[in-house]
Amino acid sequence: MAVPHDVADLGLAQAGVRRIDWAERAMPALRRIRERFADQRPLAGVRIAACMHVTAETANALCTLRAGGADIALAASNPLSTQDDTAAALVAEYGVSVYARAGMDQVSYDRNLATVLEGSPHILLDDGCDLVNIVHRERPELLPGITGGCEQTTTGVIRLRQMGAEGVLQLPMVAVNDTATKRMFDNRYGTGQSTIDGIMRATNAMLAGRTLVVAGFGYCGRGLAERARGMGARVIVTEVDPVKALDAVMQGYTVLPMEQAAAEGDVLVTVTGNRDVIRAEHLAQLKDGAVLANSGHFDVEIDLNALESLAVEVRREVRPQTDEYVLADGRRIVLLAEGRLLNLGAAEGHPAAVMDTSFSVQALTVAWLVDNSDDLTPGVLDVPDPIDVDVAQLELDALGVGIDTLTPQQEDYLHSWRV
Repeated sequence: MAVPHDVADLGLAQAGVRRIDWAERAMPALRRIRERFADQRPLAGVRIAACMHVTAETANALCTLRAGGADIALAASNPLSTQDDTAAALVAEYGVSVYARAGMDQVSYDRNLATVLEGSPHILLDDGCDLVNIVHRERPELLPGITGGCEQTTTGVIRLRQMGAEGVLQLPMVAVNDTATKRMFDNRYGTGQSTIDGIMRATNAMLAGRTLVVAGFGYCGRGLAERARGMGARVIVTEVDPVKALDAVMQGYTVLPMEQAAAEGDVLVTVTGNRDVIRAEHLAQLKDGAVLANSGHFDVEIDLNALESLAVEVRREVRPQTDEYVLADGRRIVLLAEGRLLNLGAAEGHPAAVMDTSFSVQALTVAWLVDNSDDLTPGVLDVPDPIDVDVAQLELDALGVGIDTLTPQQEDYLHSWRV
């Protein structure tokens, strides 16, 4: 009998298995960790509640945790990213309780988040801080039984740090997003490629010779700008941080305030983790046919209410995940993936090779949380450096890449002030 679940169709399970197996081919580091976990069983008896994108890559991560002995309940972190066949396979073939359907409404989304917490979890795996928020606001009785958790998005870490600053965070939460490997692979290379993929799938538009505006020049924005420039686009960057803006200038990008950039952009993509990055005053400057997209976690970076109020007509689904808003002056504004996370709403998210690194860090961090539960205090914690190094070495081994090691003399030199 299948584990408890709420998925679209268990009949899709075999298609999901094929999708999961295909992704697994590009996830060698996670595969080695799974073998290690199967042998050592570091998560035996541990209950995990997860709010994550229900994709083949996530499935491989959860199968690794299952190999370590964990019992897992999963809810979707975005209704547009759920792969119904992957959800079915996780339930029918891999013993993971999944509560997710592609395109589900907000009521179902909230219900599923509540459901995965009903098992009184020991560990939270969050993607946007939703589970942590619910536990603190609505289910505080669960807090004493929770060892801690992991947060894998910039948006979620921002929320956690604010909770910590206000003294309300009552759990040890590890900022998986902030590791060097996660920022390099997931945020920079992953978001850069998968966002371009989402734009191309949704619009079939050519980027060469067009102007693409990147709002935010963090790791995600930097990766997107690099890849857009590689496609032949002219790239404009908008920023609020003088240091990041200077970095963009020194890398050869045009840096403008959004009010000016909006008038020049053919495609505008927000990747900030903040809200109202593109507002009514910016919408008023847009060209006819301008494309709006968001690769930040939540659908608040573009002011959708302002866009709706300015429109005299909305043409839904002119292409898959592409809506067209017609303004009073006849200008047409194109919105991709409902303003939600573009790279998962209109594409398939990061390549499996990218998620191999991120999920390897997360798997090892979960085991570390369990092993060190008695010594942890509430707050936002960094991933221990040895985990980051371990994962990087696993990836290099999988690629067949060798590196140098320090000689004893070099070690001594680096640890002494006497020369």
